[in-house]
Formats: sequence, structure tokens, C-alpha cells
Amino acid sequence: MIEEREQDAAVKARHRTMWAMGDYAAVAAQVIPELGATLVRAVGVGPGMRVLDVAAGTGNAALPAARTGAEVVAGDLTPELLAIGQASAEREGVTLTWEEADAEALPYADGAFDAVLSCVGVMFAPRHRVAADELLRVCRPGGTIGLVNWTPEGFVGQLFAAMRPYAPPPPPGAQPPPLWGDEDHVRELFGDRVDALTLGRDAVVVNRFATPGQFRDFFATHYGPTVAVYRANAGDPERTVGLDRALTELAARHLAGGVMRWEYLLVTARRA
Repeated sequence: MIEEREQDAAVKARHRTMWAMGDYAAVAAQVIPELGATLVRAVGVGPGMRVLDVAAGTGNAALPAARTGAEVVAGDLTPELLAIGQASAEREGVTLTWEEADAEALPYADGAFDAVLSCVGVMFAPRHRVAADELLRVCRPGGTIGLVNWTPEGFVGQLFAAMRPYAPPPPPGAQPPPLWGDEDHVRELFGDRVDALTLGRDAVVVNRFATPGQFRDFFATHYGPTVAVYRANAGDPERTVGLDRALTELAARHLAGGVMRWEYLLVTARRA
């Protein structure tokens, strides 16, 4: 048991370090700025609601939720991201609470929130069942769970597939993040603990990159998971060239006229 706790702590420490790499705030603001607001609208967040944004990052969903007048808590494993989000909220004059919180062990009471959200966040918790259990636990009966998850078949799912041969092996028991974008997987995770489950695929339009090389360079320096993979191969020029090629070719297949479409799964469910 002690060994398991130590292993879990080491995994969480690596996740914190990975997401603090690069500049995720720039990714959220420049590449997917409206994705959180899309989730907030789908869930119907409004004044007076108690809302938790799980794996909130810099507040892509938490900030638009707070703008509706909801009482929002933004929780994330990485304090560096929370600090950036909090500074943005203060500049804007938006009030919400920012707290360090592990999606697999949320520090909140059962049924504490009317709505529990996560915008391409909780999908990166390594143990999907544990994370799903926590989303359900902190949502009150009759409350709403709302998620946006990248799909395995979409661009970001394919990005992780392209990086996999160059990445260190995942920790034991970890599941691939894009599985959260598979409808059957989500149904299995939630089961009969939810009703009014809706699952719909859509795509965010990304017009940030004029060329495949621009995408590769931006993600190699800004997106934590990609930065981490590049660092893992920094001592091997041949593998670094192969990683460059894999990301450039991926972007070339998806980029047309300076526009990409990144598919996601929008999930809403009522806690039974």
C-alpha cells in the first residue's frame, strides 16, 4: 500500500511538471479560446449555480462559467496554471475560487455542486474510472456533468498517436486520454449512475497556423505533453527529426487553407 501511494505521488508529480512546461495559457487563449464557453452554454450554467471546473487549467471553462453569475471553483493539479487563471480573473474583475485539486481525489464533499465541468481536462487523469467516480460523487443528484473531450479519431487524438512511439511508457494502469472521446467508453464509465446522457461530436475550428511547420513549432514549445516528448528525445537527434516529421505530416493532413478542424465529444449527463 505504501509503495502504491508512492507510485501515485510520483505519477502526479510528473503530471504537474508536464502541464507546467511550455505555455498552456497561450494554447488555451490562441488555439481553443471558445471551447470552454461552448461547454458552459451546453450545460446551461447560470446565476447562483454551484459549479466545479475539474482539471481547469487556466480557466477555459471556469471563467465563462463565472461570467454567468455562477459560484465557481476552478480546481487543477498544477498550481502554475491556476496562478495564471487567477491573474486573468483579477484583471477582468471576475470572482471565482482557484484551488489545487486532484481529479482522482477531489477535496470536496459528496453532492457539493450543481454542475461539474471539465474542458479537455479530466481526460488526462490516468485512471479513468477513478476520475469518473469523482465527477459523479461531487455532483448533487439531479445535477449536471458536462465534458468536452478530444476524440481518438480527431486531430488531437491523432497527435497523441503520432507522439506515442517517441514518448516514455505510461505508468501502470494509465489509460489513453482520447478514450474519453469514445462514446462507448463514456457510457461504460458512467453506467446507470446518470440519466439524460447526451453524446455529440463537433469540431473546434483552429485558424492559428498558416503552415504545418508553424503548428509543429508552436506545440513543441507551448503544449506540455509535446514539450515533454521533445525533452525525452533531446539527446537523440535522429528521433527528434522523426518526431518533427511525424507532427509536420499530421498537421499537413489536417490543414487546409490555414484552417484545421479538431473533433471533440461533448458530453452532458444528469446525475441519477
